Amino acid sequence: MVEEEVLMVRSVSVSTRCIRIWAVLVACLCFIPEGGSAEGPIEAQGGGSAKQTETGLNPEPDYPTFSKDSFWYKPIPKNVPLHEKSDEFSKEFARQVKTYYGHIAIAFEDYSSPLYVAKPDTQNVTVTLWDCARRGKTDQKLQRDFTSVPVPTYAEPAGGSDSEMSVYQPSTDRLWEFWKARKVEGSWQACWGGRMSDVSKNPGIWPWPYGAAATGLPFAAGQLRASELAQGSIQHVMGIAIVNEEEKTFSWPANRTDGSNWGKVAHPIPEGLRLRLDPTVDVESLNLHPIAKAIAKAAQVYGFVVWDHAGAVTLRAENPKRFTQAGLPNPYPALFAGTRGYALMNRFPWDKMQFLPMDYGKPQ
Repeated sequence: MVEEEVLMVRSVSVSTRCIRIWAVLVACLCFIPEGGSAEGPIEAQGGGSAKQTETGLNPEPDYPTFSKDSFWYKPIPKNVPLHEKSDEFSKEFARQVKTYYGHIAIAFEDYSSPLYVAKPDTQNVTVTLWDCARRGKTDQKLQRDFTSVPVPTYAEPAGGSDSEMSVYQPSTDRLWEFWKARKVEGSWQACWGGRMSDVSKNPGIWPWPYGAAATGLPFAAGQLRASELAQGSIQHVMGIAIVNEEEKTFSWPANRTDGSNWGKVAHPIPEGLRLRLDPTVDVESLNLHPIAKAIAKAAQVYGFVVWDHAGAVTLRAENPKRFTQAGLPNPYPALFAGTRGYALMNRFPWDKMQFLPMDYGKPQ
């Protein structure tokens, strides 16, 4: 498949962009516990980390871990050189947060890929490619990769027009990712995605041009896990989507982009670029929800990577379908502790971001 065809598959039309903006608003309003207030109880807003709850945070202990040398797991040195346009990018980033709904969204259901762990004896099925972009042709390699996939019987894709879904099988060390997944008359279909073999040896980057995200970065690596939020400790780079991106240029670890700079901003941020929260910020002194505090601490140590386009500046959290479809409780109401979803990131210092150089951390 040539690059133009890939971009056509993953491009965002004006109408689709409007749908995604609306969907992000819905995502921000999800998981509002009965009787919960916007700010929640005082104890949910103070310091400390969220307590472990007996809600089945990890129904299956296995979760894909990429190569130990992967950029996903490497802390950023405090004295790292910054991008020459770090100040301009920081202002543009803060503008996007303020302009698009005034806060960072965390996608929990819509536009958040559920990851299902397949057992060794999970029955394999064929996931047939469907031509959502009406190209009139099929990527034969991808179809071969989708001919034998251990999809659990209870699996269901994310809500939203992207309908993402991930499947990981520890016994074979393989990961599958699906974009616009659907079940038609009992059979699985997907418009795009990828199959990754030897996950534990992979740097955590899909081979071009595969994977559901527009940058070739797997969702399983950069999503926030419920168990991490419960423990108050996130030990990896976090994926973040923005609204206005550089149109053609992208930074490693991305291997492609769907950036359009549709707003014609002066300093569009390239997809794949790394950013972090200024390490001099005293996170402990901030009046943050425990979830936001865990994200802030990780943002200083591991930072974020721009991995996709969205209708608002958005993080992704582990989709609760991973639990509920397996008959386990949704872990998020307990973690939210009475705080509405859109208020979780209130008072986060998004104006204190620093951007790293292009291709930061790329192996020589």
